[in-house]
Amino acid sequence: MLNRFMKFGGRKPPKPEVEEPPAVTVNHASRATAAAPAPPSPSPAAAPASPNIEVLPPFGEVAVGERQSLFLRKLQLCAVVFDFSDTLSLRCARERETKRRAFQELVDFVQSGSGRLSEQVQEELVRTVGANIFRCLPPAAHENTGGDASADPEEENVFLDPAWPHLQLAYELLLRYVISTDTDTKIAKRFINHSFVLRLLDLFDSEDPREREYLKTILHRIYGKFMVHRPFIRKAISNVFYRFIFETERHNGIGELLEILGSIINGFAMPMKEEHKLFLVRALIPLHKTKAVGVYHQQLAYCTTQFVEKDYKLADTVIRGLLKFWPVTNCQKEVLFLGQLEEVLEATQPTEFQRIMVPLFKRISRCLNSSHFQIPPVRLQPMDLFHRNFSSQFIFSPSHQLSIVAGEDTFTKLCLQVAERALYFWNNDHIVNLIAQNRSVILPIIFEALEKNLKSHWNQVINGLTANVRKMFEDMDGNLFAQCQEKYIEEEAKANALKEQRELAWRQLEAKANAAGEKMILVN
Repeated sequence: MLNRFMKFGGRKPPKPEVEEPPAVTVNHASRATAAAPAPPSPSPAAAPASPNIEVLPPFGEVAVGERQSLFLRKLQLCAVVFDFSDTLSLRCARERETKRRAFQELVDFVQSGSGRLSEQVQEELVRTVGANIFRCLPPAAHENTGGDASADPEEENVFLDPAWPHLQLAYELLLRYVISTDTDTKIAKRFINHSFVLRLLDLFDSEDPREREYLKTILHRIYGKFMVHRPFIRKAISNVFYRFIFETERHNGIGELLEILGSIINGFAMPMKEEHKLFLVRALIPLHKTKAVGVYHQQLAYCTTQFVEKDYKLADTVIRGLLKFWPVTNCQKEVLFLGQLEEVLEATQPTEFQRIMVPLFKRISRCLNSSHFQIPPVRLQPMDLFHRNFSSQFIFSPSHQLSIVAGEDTFTKLCLQVAERALYFWNNDHIVNLIAQNRSVILPIIFEALEKNLKSHWNQVINGLTANVRKMFEDMDGNLFAQCQEKYIEEEAKANALKEQRELAWRQLEAKANAAGEKMILVN
């Protein structure tokens, strides 16, 4: 029995099976390539490039028949990606400069139109561009600093990618290839396909504004040249908006995408397709509700106005959408919404105006009585006001430029009033004509707001503008104005009577409570 036990126990398992796992887990640099026997490179960006990086002759020094082959070799050279965080190695610096010069020669060759590129060269060109631009974007600023993801993007520092010298040339090469008259779309669409477009859209979240500007131009050119991709691009952009609105509320390229859409909407054929109207309702209008709407509001307002100018019947949809997402406590957004509302009303026809004038002017009447204000970006210290001896004050003009108004002595008036922006509607001739045609409905809605402004609004500018609007209505229809004034006086009298009744009831209750308190006996 003992012999059998010793014979069985002498069978040891193979040592490599026991010792191999530590050999893999100890070397952290080889986690991604544990099965490879050779030591792997630290990262793709720092791959040893000396076998591939060589100084190639310019196109002008080779025969015409060899230029396609030289073009292909230069593309293969430019496909090597460098790590720009390595600023100490002279060898890397020389190789990066060699690649930059090769990239520039490729751009000049495509731009000059020296010859039609073969299908193989076009495929390699798109692959080389993709190798350079398609990458993992660095973490956002709020992720690095641990800040709040909902912070205002305008307050963050602008990030500039250190690899931009190569990225710019890669984008330039792609742009020249797309807009070249020698590029055959039937061949190019095999390489610039749906997957390529989706990866381009992912790059719009880059924090580098220079990259987003190139992406905007390239995607717009792709949309214009590859008609087969147009429905897909519109759908992909709408998906970016949906994710931004309903999930993340964080994206750096919404403004650039809206600029592309502004040009696309301008080219829509009439009558407008139902899918375009759904895009307006489901994507563009909900973009008004995000916290960062101020970053891209100018482009968004242009897109919505383009829809109304294309189809005036959409004015009702757009204005009701604005009223649905109207800000309640954010006066800066409210001023932006009022400006956009004026642009939409300029393109609104009388029939559509009559459909929405009641809820619209109920909202405007509340804006007229608003006491909110917007602090300007130039932040003054209290001592600055004392140094000025309260002789002047900074406020915002209608053009949003800082100006000085004399004779004011209150720090809280450093603002652009919501009420002031609403009263500027009466400076627009088209809006005034629409109001005049429907004054019998509109004046009773806003008359109370106008009277309250004259009596109790704290800003003298608002009082003056309100008096002008009030005089305009009085000149427009004196009888209607008198009726509204009489009705307002009656309602004020009723309100005062109710107030006196309430005060009297409280005084009687107080007297009874005092009388009962004198007769009250406390029992321990």
